[in-house]
Amino acid sequence: MKSLRDKVVVITGAGSGIGRALAVELAALGCKLALSDINEAAVKEVAQQLTDNGKSVIADRLDVADRAAFYAYADKVVKHFGGANIIINNAGVALGATVEETSYEDFEWLMGINFWGVVYGTKAFLPHLKQADEGHIVNISSVFGLIGVPTQSAYNAAKFAVRGFTESLRQELEIEGSHVSCTSVHPGGIKTNIANSARMTSSVESITGKGADDARREFEKMFRTTPEEAAATIIAGIRGNKRRVLIGADAVAIDTMQRLLPTSYQKLLVSGQKMLRKRS
Repeated sequence: MKSLRDKVVVITGAGSGIGRALAVELAALGCKLALSDINEAAVKEVAQQLTDNGKSVIADRLDVADRAAFYAYADKVVKHFGGANIIINNAGVALGATVEETSYEDFEWLMGINFWGVVYGTKAFLPHLKQADEGHIVNISSVFGLIGVPTQSAYNAAKFAVRGFTESLRQELEIEGSHVSCTSVHPGGIKTNIANSARMTSSVESITGKGADDARREFEKMFRTTPEEAAATIIAGIRGNKRRVLIGADAVAIDTMQRLLPTSYQKLLVSGQKMLRKRS
């Protein structure tokens, strides 16, 4: 998909962060946009800014964990624009807790958004993408879809699942000879609000030596890449039909570490975390 002009692009989690940056950049490239977010006010604000500049944009509140709502949303988008070309399943949440202390309710909450939201978005729009002249699915995983990290079991589970789901789908589409393709995206630390809004339990302190608020602040210090840089990398991945997109130097380093040390990287993380605990 070399040209994006006049393509209908659907973006979840478009009220802030990477989703918002994607909306701005894709609008500048001449795309028609269907934006959604659980925060209706935020996504409406993004849409208003773009429509004020003459862009073709609609915005809706959407809970991506609600299957029926996602299918109804897909029907609304296609009815409005006459079709769809790209779906970017970007909406996501974060949770910090040990496996022992993570409640089933928190597991279900996170998986409902980070995994099932991706599945629902993919399956709701795939038939419509196949009816279009070109189609592409972008599913946002994470560097935590490449390695496991302490206190991130639920997030790891969801992001590993997104990666496997997307890689399997990509192969199926290629075997079919479909004109629809897909990409698994693995951002490193992006300067968004996800850490600040993450759910964290007191069990984080038993692993990190820091309370929830301090853990959030330490995590945010590792964020190096801007949402705008992430958006540009994702768009280049769509144009290049990439199977996997790594965002940020930290993502490249983590991917390299996992390839060179597929299991023993865990020992390095454990040693590093123990050292940090002693300092704190």
